[in-house]
Amino acid sequence: MTLSNAQRAHILVEALPYIQKYNNKIVVVKYGGAAMTEEHLKKDVMRDIVLMSSIGMKVVLVHGGGPEITGMLNKIGKKTEFVNGLRVTDRETADIVQMVLCGRINKNLVSMLQSYGGKAIGICGHDGSLIKARKISEQLGFVGEITDINKSVIEDLLEKGYIPVISTVGCDDDMNTYNINADTASSAIASALNAECLISMTDTPGLLSDKNDQKSLISKISVSDASRLIREGAIEGGMIPKVQCCIEAVRRGVKRVFIIDGRIPHSILIETLTDEGIGTMFA
Repeated sequence: MTLSNAQRAHILVEALPYIQKYNNKIVVVKYGGAAMTEEHLKKDVMRDIVLMSSIGMKVVLVHGGGPEITGMLNKIGKKTEFVNGLRVTDRETADIVQMVLCGRINKNLVSMLQSYGGKAIGICGHDGSLIKARKISEQLGFVGEITDINKSVIEDLLEKGYIPVISTVGCDDDMNTYNINADTASSAIASALNAECLISMTDTPGLLSDKNDQKSLISKISVSDASRLIREGAIEGGMIPKVQCCIEAVRRGVKRVFIIDGRIPHSILIETLTDEGIGTMFA
C-alpha cells in the first residue's frame, strides 16, 4: 500500500502525544518468540528500538534465547529436560546458557542495533552484579530466582544515551551462573527501574478470553481479573508465567504493562505510538 503525503503527515501527528508522553521515560522490552527467530521480524524490532531511542525513549532490551540454547545442547548431544516450563540446568548447561545468551545472541543484537544507527551495549547478570540470584530448587539446578537488581548499572548506560541489551543470566557471590527466565528478569528489571512501560513480545495476540479463539483478545485487564483467570484455568501453560510476571510488575509500580504479538511487524511502535494500540494492557 502506498501512502499519500497527507496520510504520512497524519501518522506523524497522531504519534506526537505518545512521543511526548514517553520522552525521557524508561521502556523495557522483553524480546522473544518469533520476533527473535525470524530474520525479517528481528530487523523490524531492531529498527523500531533505534527509532524509539532516537525520539527520546530510554529503551532497555531484555532477551532470552531458549531455542538457541536447545539447539546448542542438541549439537553436543545433551538432553534437555523441563520441569514446570523451566529448563533443568546443571553446571555444564549453565555454561552453555551463558555462552549462547551472553555471547552469540547478545552481541548479534548489539551489532544489529548499531548497524541501524543506535548506541547499544550488551551486558548480562554478571556485569556489575546486575542480576543477583540463588537456586530455586535442587531439582532445577542452576535455575535462579532473582534476589537483587543493581539498577545503577542500567541507569548509567541510559544516562549516557546507550540502549542496554541484557542477557538473562544471574550470578551469586560464589561466581555461579544462573539461568533466569526472561519474563521474570524483565519484570524485575522494569520494577527496579520504576519503568514507564514494560512490553512483553509473544507469539500470541495477547490475553484471550477464549484460548481457542484468536479473535477473543482482551485489550485491557485488571491484575485481579488476570489472577482470577489463572485460578479458573482460562490461562494455562506457558502463558501463566508471562501473565504472572505482568501482574507482579504492575503491583510493583510499573505504570503500563503490555503483552503484544511479536509476529506482527512493528508491533512495538503500534503499541507505543498510535491510538489503535495492540495486545493486552494490564492495569
